[in-house]
Amino acid sequence: MRIADVRLRRLEGVLPTDGDLWEQRLVRPLDVYPEYRDREDHEGGVQTAEGFHLVSHFVEIETDEGLIGRGGPVPEQVAYVVARDLRRLLLGADPIAGEKLWDQMHRSQVHGRAGNAMLAISAVDCALWDLRGRWLGQPVYRLLGGPTRETVPAYASMLGFSVTDPDLVRQRAVEYRDLGYAAQKWFFRFGPTSGHEGLRRNVELVRTVREAVGDDYDIMFDCWQAMDVTYVRELASRIERYRPRWLEECVMPDRVDSYRELRERLGIPLAGAEHEYTRWGFRRFVDARALDVLQPDIYWCGGLSETLKIAAYATAHDLITIPHGHSAAATLHFSLTQSPIHTPYQEDLVKWNAVHQHFLRHPVNPVDGLLHAPAEPGLGMDLDTARATSDTWIFQP
Repeated sequence: MRIADVRLRRLEGVLPTDGDLWEQRLVRPLDVYPEYRDREDHEGGVQTAEGFHLVSHFVEIETDEGLIGRGGPVPEQVAYVVARDLRRLLLGADPIAGEKLWDQMHRSQVHGRAGNAMLAISAVDCALWDLRGRWLGQPVYRLLGGPTRETVPAYASMLGFSVTDPDLVRQRAVEYRDLGYAAQKWFFRFGPTSGHEGLRRNVELVRTVREAVGDDYDIMFDCWQAMDVTYVRELASRIERYRPRWLEECVMPDRVDSYRELRERLGIPLAGAEHEYTRWGFRRFVDARALDVLQPDIYWCGGLSETLKIAAYATAHDLITIPHGHSAAATLHFSLTQSPIHTPYQEDLVKWNAVHQHFLRHPVNPVDGLLHAPAEPGLGMDLDTARATSDTWIFQP
């Protein structure tokens, strides 16, 4: 069996919404500049009167036996890298030889060991895993030696919900707790250049969530790379009484020394590295003892193959690995194969998952707060093209 074609598929459609999908954005690293700090721009599509208009790109790898593996969705610029840089390495290759293909793709990208090139390698790797599962007629977690359990607890990741209206925060926190989610993660809107008022409102968010869900419930908070050591130390001193399960991505990912300093000084565990890449990038954080929870994104860090290597290294240091929730489908197959003590939750990015899974026939969604082991072969990447208003191929040779 050989790879006969590598295609990029573009689906366009409308996700029905009740009002605006994105209510409020999170704090961002660019917010240190005033011309960006007050913008309420959002990503992933365009809000219209009919709903959220979105475009998704999928990688499709077809063999000479007619099998198709699929990965995605990915941004258009990542699809371009697959078509223009990686396709030539894949045509004619054995699709079962995943380690060889990963190594060849990685070695070909001497200037792309991170960023869009690594996102492209990640998508191809996931498509190859999907293809192998279909070839054997098995869900991928079975190929990986799992499952270790039949269900995985999900935590609700509240990106895109309002975080500055205490009444709405309280209402949503109770709602998602009562839906059965094991925990919730909320996102700060303010960083160091928002001054004392911004800091006060960040603390108010933490207090409101804790009071809404009660004491015996895990809550986490994401800084999204937008803070610095001094600010995080002050923030942590004010919110430690509310017992956050972790603070996430406190500073930009290359500041490993800053993470280590914070971990040594704070009484709140640290999570991060979703914007890090490959086992070599994650090794920096592990060896520096800079994080308590590693968060590789399967579609960013190098694919499912690389995430398994990162997690194996983490377990040797007794660290937790909970992948960033960009792809619920691929992540669930990973989570099902891991020890529950090292991967206790899976992130459910509530709004992003609705966008990313809009065209999937079998979307992964929690039931009573639990994600159930899927039965479909591969990664569960069949498409529901009836939801698409446009279905085209792009970057054809």
